[in-house]
Amino acid sequence: MSPLVELNLALLLFLPWFLVLGVLFCVFPRTPRGVARRVYDLVALVLSFAAFVATIHWAQASADISHGHMWGQILATAVGYGVFLAVLGVAFALRARLLRGR
Repeated sequence: MSPLVELNLALLLFLPWFLVLGVLFCVFPRTPRGVARRVYDLVALVLSFAAFVATIHWAQASADISHGHMWGQILATAVGYGVFLAVLGVAFALRARLLRGR
């Protein structure tokens, strides 16, 4: 396997699911729908994605491969997905508070 593909395998496997979660994050709740909401949603998705990429690279670099080379991929996938959901969840909760008055 190519080293670039191996480093970003978790990213390649999760891209379709992140697309689904991103669309759901932007669609619900249906109101309010202004420019501020669209910008906030875009920034939140970019931050979630960036946190995921940084986490998978960190996890693969720090994984103990004495139990097998695949452990780096497993750790990167588990930790990266958790970080993506955590950032998106915090953004979802903050969105309700920040954009309530608009």
